[in-house]
Amino acid sequence: MYDNATALLLVDLQVDFMPTGMLPVGDGDAVVPLANALMPKYRTVVATQDWHPANHKSFAANHPWRKPGQVIDLNGLPQVLWPIHCVQDSWGAEFVSTLDTSAITEVFRKGTDPEIDSYSGFYDNGQRKSTGLADWLRGRGIEEVHVMGLATDYCVKYTVLDALREGFRTLLIEDGCREVELVPGDGERAVQEMREAGAKIARHAELG
Repeated sequence: MYDNATALLLVDLQVDFMPTGMLPVGDGDAVVPLANALMPKYRTVVATQDWHPANHKSFAANHPWRKPGQVIDLNGLPQVLWPIHCVQDSWGAEFVSTLDTSAITEVFRKGTDPEIDSYSGFYDNGQRKSTGLADWLRGRGIEEVHVMGLATDYCVKYTVLDALREGFRTLLIEDGCREVELVPGDGERAVQEMREAGAKIARHAELG
């Protein structure tokens, strides 16, 4: 088991990101058994949860004549438009039933402001509002985070980059993630960006 200073961070293992969900990540369900197997190795396990209001402006359906995959300017930031997903209190926003949620220490919700998206578990996309995750981790004496979940090229990547900015030693569990890949190769490029920012990259079999 890892010491008290290391936490496992599970990113968005929710129904709508599974292959049959509203914003499916290919093979996304394959990472859930891995999460279940890893959780007992950590004393602190944090899960992030996309938690959008129905009128969220990242949803293509809330913009006339727009469709998913298009990019708009949203309050000064480039915004990919997505299918409606992970709406607050909907079934799609729940953690997938095969995830052992009893092992999760704390849940941090994100994407609750309809005016700005939040890929990272730490901040919204403009770094304007904090979820409180960094302070919570520091309050528990956490110095290192191991990150896995969905999706590599969006919420995982930005969570890892923010963890590094906040001063945490950060490791990406590469085979515990899957990518959206709006553009082919986005997953590999995301991993390289995280590596260049200072994250360690490992597969779950390499962990202690």
